[in-house]
Amino acid sequence: MNIYIIGIGLIGGSIALDLKSHFKEATFFGIDSNESNLAEAIQLGIIHQKANFEDLENADLVIVSVPVDVGLVILPQILDKINDNALVIDVGSTKFPICEVVENHQRRRNFLATHPIAGTEFSGPKAAIKELFQGKTNIICEVEKTAYKQQELALDLFQKLGMRIRYMDPKSHDKHIAYVSHLSHISSFMLGKTVIEKEKNERDIFDMAGSGFESTVRLAKSSPAMWTPIFKQNKDNIIETLDEYILNLTQFKELLQNDNYDEVFNEMQNTNRIKEILK
Repeated sequence: MNIYIIGIGLIGGSIALDLKSHFKEATFFGIDSNESNLAEAIQLGIIHQKANFEDLENADLVIVSVPVDVGLVILPQILDKINDNALVIDVGSTKFPICEVVENHQRRRNFLATHPIAGTEFSGPKAAIKELFQGKTNIICEVEKTAYKQQELALDLFQKLGMRIRYMDPKSHDKHIAYVSHLSHISSFMLGKTVIEKEKNERDIFDMAGSGFESTVRLAKSSPAMWTPIFKQNKDNIIETLDEYILNLTQFKELLQNDNYDEVFNEMQNTNRIKEILK
C-alpha cells in the first residue's frame, strides 16, 4: 500500500504515525513545500521518503493536510494525478469551499471531505503524536458523493485511528465550527494581544499569570499561516459568531457598571451547565 501525506505537520504527521502501526507493509511518502519538513519527517520516522505530485499515480491513499487556501489550489491537481482506485482525504477546518471546488471534477468519487476535531497549538513534523485521534470526532461531509469502495477504506482507516464519525453537510459544518473552534481561537489571540499590550507598561504581569490564563491563551500559540486562511474562508459565519460574542461581553460589562452582581452571578451560574455538556 502506498500512502502519501501532503503537508507533514501535526495532523498529517499524526495520521501517518498511527497508520504505520496498522499498515506495517505500507510505504509512506511525504509531499511538502518545505524541504526541511520533509527531512525532519524522515528523521522522525513519520514517512519513509519524499515524493512529488507526479508520483501520485502510484498512490492508494492520499491525505491532504495543508492550509485551507492551499487545499483549494492543489486538490483538483491531486485528483488529476491519481489512479481511478485511489482515495483522497482532506482534513481541513473548512468544508464548503473545498467541496465546491471539486464538485464537478471527473474523480469527485475518489474524494472524501473530512474534519478530524483534534489537534494541539503546535505545528510542524515535531508536533505529530501517536493516538491524537483516539476518541475524537471526525466530521464527514457529502459522503454520498464518494464511491462506496473508497468509503469502506476510509471508514476502516478512521476506525483504526479510534475516531467517532458524524455526518454533516458542508455549510452546517462551517457554521457550527465557527462557534466551537474558530471563535475560540480568535478569543485566545485577542486575549493574548490585550495582555501583551498591557505588559509593555507593567513588566511583572506575566509573573501573576496563573493556569487559568495559560489555558485560555493556549490557542494563541497556533500558526497564523494556518488560521488566517481559515478565517478568510469562513468569514461570514465567524462575523456572525463575533457579533453574538461581543454582544455578550458588552452586556456583561454593563452589569458590572450597574453593580448588578445578582445578574452577574446568574449569568455565570447559567453558563455553568457547560460542565454537563463537556464532561
